[in-house]
Amino acid sequence: MIIDVHAHLGDILHADGGKLIDRKGIRKKIFYDVISNSEMMLHGGFPEFMEEWLYHRLYPMVTRASRARNAAATLENMQKSMNRSGVSETVCLPVPPYLTFTDLKKAHEKDPRIIPFTGIDYSRDEDIDAALGSDVANGARGLKLHPIIQRMPLTDSRTLQAVEAFSVHNLPVLFHCGISSYYLSPENEIREDATLGKIHYARELVSNFPGVTFIAGHAGLYKYKDVINMLSPFPNVMVDTSIHSPAHVRSLIGAFGPERVMFGSDWPFGGRVPAVKIVKKACKGDTYLERLVLYENAASILKSGLSG
Repeated sequence: MIIDVHAHLGDILHADGGKLIDRKGIRKKIFYDVISNSEMMLHGGFPEFMEEWLYHRLYPMVTRASRARNAAATLENMQKSMNRSGVSETVCLPVPPYLTFTDLKKAHEKDPRIIPFTGIDYSRDEDIDAALGSDVANGARGLKLHPIIQRMPLTDSRTLQAVEAFSVHNLPVLFHCGISSYYLSPENEIREDATLGKIHYARELVSNFPGVTFIAGHAGLYKYKDVINMLSPFPNVMVDTSIHSPAHVRSLIGAFGPERVMFGSDWPFGGRVPAVKIVKKACKGDTYLERLVLYENAASILKSGLSG
């Protein structure tokens, strides 16, 4: 049993992104995918001091690969990915207004292995408490915040209001954590704010809500040491393993403890097969630790969302 706690379905970058979900025969359209190269090496193979430098050097290539992967995030392709990797259930994360809980709920009705989260549509003037309550009543099993794409700090008053309202449901809040880019220049200047992925925003958010279980998505990416330093002291913060090497995963387990690290792939931006290999390599044959990271930790906070 494997639960992927961090994945996407549909186009999270453009309007009406839910229309992509049911398309058939869609394939990734890119000549060279630098992310695939990194996955072949299990996101390792370089001295640690070079990781951030290398990421910035390859920034445009990573962004192009990410966009090509996003454009292939169909239900058909997700099902193939789950079957190949042995993933039994997967959280799917919205980014309103492009991709919504309603889109993911429809996908769940077609494949109950999909666990939908809800999100905040900052472009609409709506009753956040009522909207989130309605989504939970209709099957939302968590809340997703994406400060970069939504261009909204984790410390914004509307975000804090939403987390406060959502806290009564005793479900997790997963936020994107780490600096990344999704649009190419000059579009990126008006469509995203990568600086909002900085870890100090996350620290302020989680400190305000000690009773809420937070998941720091991607564990900060190449800023994972900042996540360890700033977020591991908060017992209500968990992390997922997406886009990390086995060495990074071992560091995260050491800092957060085995019960606060969960498997995530960030599909389609990350591949599930290499992501599973990374966790197993990080666990070094410890089957109990594997079971915690690959399944039990996620099951403990998503228990009401599991199809079984």
